[in-house]
Amino acid sequence: MIDQNGIVKAYVRYLKLQRNMSVNTLDAYQRDLRKLLDYLNKEQIAIRDVTLADLEHFSAGLHDIGIHPRSQCRILSGIRSFFKFVQLDGYRDDDPTELLESPQIGDHLPEVLTTQEVDRLEESIDLSKWEGHRNRAIIEVLFSCGLRVSELVNLKLSDLYLDDEYVRVLGKGSKERLVPISPKAIQELGYWFDDRNLMTIKPGEEDYVFLNRRGAHLTRTMILIMIKAQAKEAGIQKTISPHTLRHSFATALLEGGADLRFIQALLGHEDIGTTEIYTHIDTSTLRQEILEHHPRNKKRS
Repeated sequence: MIDQNGIVKAYVRYLKLQRNMSVNTLDAYQRDLRKLLDYLNKEQIAIRDVTLADLEHFSAGLHDIGIHPRSQCRILSGIRSFFKFVQLDGYRDDDPTELLESPQIGDHLPEVLTTQEVDRLEESIDLSKWEGHRNRAIIEVLFSCGLRVSELVNLKLSDLYLDDEYVRVLGKGSKERLVPISPKAIQELGYWFDDRNLMTIKPGEEDYVFLNRRGAHLTRTMILIMIKAQAKEAGIQKTISPHTLRHSFATALLEGGADLRFIQALLGHEDIGTTEIYTHIDTSTLRQEILEHHPRNKKRS
């Protein structure tokens, strides 16, 4: 008979080897699962004996301590994954999460920038500073390719196929995808490479595309700070982050008529439902178009 710790270790091994999760994602799953395990230990409930009522009580507790509904949904999603594993591997005969409901959070419409605002962001950069061309290249690659910031900081020179106008991206779960890169982004990279070639690069960092002034690859926090500071410099009032440029990439494609499945592939979304958030953004844009241009809505002179 396997003990409770053995079940958890087997689950973590499953996530690592069979689901091929990245270190960050694996850590997040384990943190969320730990919340449930702490609750079960406190209530002296074994994993084999957990009922739907136990899980509903746990879920209500998440709400009571002020955890945001979106975070509650993420935690409960991880718990469903855990109990599916528990059932499939024969540790128990049923899955107590089958009827477990998540809190209603509504549709969250992410902030996006127009192409004109992205241009303002880039034009506000002081190119006389050593990092000027680097920062313009970062913003353009994020907007032109729709990369996650974690994908950008890990982008390697060996991932660039600029003659063929695409880049190879290592996404979540170590899944590779090929993403086209625009001539504008290639041009900005070329300017950055002129500066990069003059740098002293730390051993082991030679293949990273984007480097700091000490010759080491950038962190996600460095890019977040840079983009927020640049938005302020450009007079953009929206609250933005590196992920805003990814949202803007997807929204621009959808408004240009791209198929949702095509956008899903470019973003590296495993589930089409994740990509469908952009249909809500597009609907709001279409509504504005109707209000402005449909004859039934035009004010009579």
